[in-house]
Amino acid sequence: MTTLAQDNHDGATRRVDQLLAHYGESHRNPANELIHYAAIPLIMLSIVGLIFAIHPLAAYAFIGASLIYYIRLSRLFTLAMAAISAIGLVLVHLMGDYRVAICASIFVVAWIFQFIGHRIEGKKPSFFEDVQYLWVGPLFVLSHLFLKRGLRW
Repeated sequence: MTTLAQDNHDGATRRVDQLLAHYGESHRNPANELIHYAAIPLIMLSIVGLIFAIHPLAAYAFIGASLIYYIRLSRLFTLAMAAISAIGLVLVHLMGDYRVAICASIFVVAWIFQFIGHRIEGKKPSFFEDVQYLWVGPLFVLSHLFLKRGLRW
């Protein structure tokens, strides 16, 4: 069985794997996982859209800072998050004058579902413990997709 926590060549568990394993501890219920698979990408999109509404450069700076965080963890995750961010920016541009209304609605609804998922799970969200888990959540979703494809991050 493949697990999220994997060792590198010298037997030490990498930081990204430690973060994913810890995050996974409060995301074991299949219903909660399914909710997260949908809600996390939607929350990402909504955050980028809301920041973009403040100023487009702020959204690009937020994405850039996020990618700097990710590069410290994994090149493959960084490439995937760059591609996902680019798609998100295209969608945010396409929203036009409705950007704030669409993104605010997505943000609220997706977070409601996230909290429903954690209610089902019976555990609090990981970011209550450490804010960096807001950036680990997307990697958790990607890690499951990568595992299904046999990709090692």
